[in-house]
Amino acid sequence: MVENSAELPPPNRNDLTAADRPALIGPLDTIQVDVFNVPDLSREMQVDASGGVSMPLVGMIDARGKTAGELARDIETSLRGRYVRNPQVTINIKSSVSQVVTVDGQVVEPGLYPVTNQMTLMRAIASARGMTEYARAEEVVILRTVDGRRMAGLYSIAAIRRGAYEDPAIYANDVIVVGDSPQRRLFRDLVSSAPLFVAPLVAVLR
Repeated sequence: MVENSAELPPPNRNDLTAADRPALIGPLDTIQVDVFNVPDLSREMQVDASGGVSMPLVGMIDARGKTAGELARDIETSLRGRYVRNPQVTINIKSSVSQVVTVDGQVVEPGLYPVTNQMTLMRAIASARGMTEYARAEEVVILRTVDGRRMAGLYSIAAIRRGAYEDPAIYANDVIVVGDSPQRRLFRDLVSSAPLFVAPLVAVLR
């Protein structure tokens, strides 16, 4: 049990840099780079498999694990003085294949789904077209790595729908398992003492 916690803590930057997170650029993502008043440098490009992007005049720049704003500032620094006076660079992430959540178990369409900053457990399940007819709505597990530790939270969709507690945020690399008894057994020693209609259960996996 995680002391003094009623919900899974969010992962920190170090947890997600290697495998990416919402708002961070990752390998094979597509970005739009716009350099104000320099149309020849403005273009759509794909981040390569190692996390780099190549721009005219600038060369290869490491984009992996950076926000759009951070990458824009790196490009501005490379352009400033030598090539462009007071460069103004804007970057938009047009599509991301690196920021995904896995939804598995008793859902209609298990698979990998894109993560946005507004992603929650209910929205992730909805992305998988909802739970199947035989899904156990009180047995939904979120698996997550936080500070290098593997953690799990057990949630009741019915309790969330009733407003008993908040619909938890979902982050890139989370794994959601709906109605899967083997995952629920992670909590077998805790369930009887802390029913899910009051709060979710959070545990560190050893």
